[in-house]
Amino acid sequence: MFNSLSDRLTATFKNLRGKGKLTEADIDGTAREIRRALLDADVAVPVVREFIARIKARALGAEVAQALNPGQQVVKIVNEELVGILGGQTRQLEFAKQPPTIIMLAGLQGAGKTTLAGKLALHLKNQGHTPVLVACDLQRPNAVKQLQVGGQRAGVPVFAPHPGVSSESEAATGDPVAVAEQGVAHAKDSLHDVVIIDTAGRLGVDEELMRQAANIKSAVNAHETLFVIDAMIGQDAVNTAQAFNEGVDFSGVVLTKLDGDARGGAALSVASVTGKPVMYASTGEGLKDFEVFHPDRMARRILDMGDILSLIEQAEASWDKDEAAKMAQKFADQEDFTLEDFRAQMQQIKKMGSMKKLLGMMPGAAGMRQQLEQFDDSQLDRVEAIINSMTPHERNAPKIINGSRRARIARGSGVHVSEVNQLLERFGQAAKMMKKMASGGGMPDMPGMPGIPAGAMPGMGAAGGRKKGKGKGKKPKAKSGNPAKAAQQAREAELRKTQKQKDGSSFGPGAADFNAEELNLPKGFEKYLK
Repeated sequence: MFNSLSDRLTATFKNLRGKGKLTEADIDGTAREIRRALLDADVAVPVVREFIARIKARALGAEVAQALNPGQQVVKIVNEELVGILGGQTRQLEFAKQPPTIIMLAGLQGAGKTTLAGKLALHLKNQGHTPVLVACDLQRPNAVKQLQVGGQRAGVPVFAPHPGVSSESEAATGDPVAVAEQGVAHAKDSLHDVVIIDTAGRLGVDEELMRQAANIKSAVNAHETLFVIDAMIGQDAVNTAQAFNEGVDFSGVVLTKLDGDARGGAALSVASVTGKPVMYASTGEGLKDFEVFHPDRMARRILDMGDILSLIEQAEASWDKDEAAKMAQKFADQEDFTLEDFRAQMQQIKKMGSMKKLLGMMPGAAGMRQQLEQFDDSQLDRVEAIINSMTPHERNAPKIINGSRRARIARGSGVHVSEVNQLLERFGQAAKMMKKMASGGGMPDMPGMPGIPAGAMPGMGAAGGRKKGKGKGKKPKAKSGNPAKAAQQAREAELRKTQKQKDGSSFGPGAADFNAEELNLPKGFEKYLK
């Protein structure tokens, strides 16, 4: 979503690197480029104007002038101001002291409210709550059925006493306000601690829509009213958000379709214009493609600084702790890393979601965006299929896999023999790396990752190893083939050795010939100098 904006801002900040002092012209030029980048991203004009004014005021002050690295200080200022217009602090749901907590979803038709209801229910269920979904969208065809399917996939019950309409020609007959009241009563009787109400939407803002949403909110005394908005609608996001804020006075915003290729200015505009925080973000079509919106982390993603905290949280939520402990013990015991272990680790990574999305959270991901776009998550499935086609003995002793076995594995997994060879070669590199790390040898060159084109990672060569810098890894100078010249080289080497011994240790010339008595040390201390 923010790729274009991130690329523009990253390119702008490159011009500030290495400058010991920033002139007013430098700051004006940077502010101008940031303004263009934000406007191109469909950020509302009033938001851009206020944002640039704050950046220029801080950048022209002592905060940058007295900084050791003015360029980095400007980036820090932009990061802090981005966090500000995104809402400042992370806002969590406020649960009622007396359950159930009632959450109402409001927004235009097509924003993704019904899909989001299932995602939010699953998110709350994973936190230990017992949510129930209430189907109050009785106007859109098959909206009730869609909510029931989403609830079934999330493992959350759905209260739907009215079937709604099944076609556009059918007139709506049910009363959504009555359904909402019945749903809350059902939640109290069934001891559900959270009620999520899915309401109807319209293609545009109208009086009937606002009146219905306001009536539902007042009838059930909703504790939280979440405004669901499509992040791809551009400048119109501000007008829509203001209309809903005046009509139903929502308490938070949920951004959907953040995985799209639109410019994403809605996320940078809504919180600033309405004063209401963005609380959640939908990042894909799957039920688990849902996350709490952290303004500081989103700002870091936009500025290509990475989002390591979200990456860690995803790993903690999806990683099998028993499997991790087992692998850690195997690592500590310096046991061989097998293809069975390799497959188990790959399955754990797949649980975390799209590999492309995970790599995109790494700092500097903008520099390898083209390679990430070419990355295909199905490559992991192909690798897993190859390993599954091996016998248990082959997975635990990969050295026995000869030519005939490789041909059989290739046929069983539906791939070419070259892909089997490539996997075994990369696995061999990974096994050597694990063995060296377990024996305390430090971090060796990283092997290439399956599916990522050679050289995709910064500093990686074609074979997946780190590129050697100039002057590193040079071979010692060979002896000359000329006997006279070889003898001269030997005499020079002997002379240097003699001179080094004469000069003393590495502490400097004459360090070995000093007189301890001249140091005026305490009595008996000179024995430590011998």
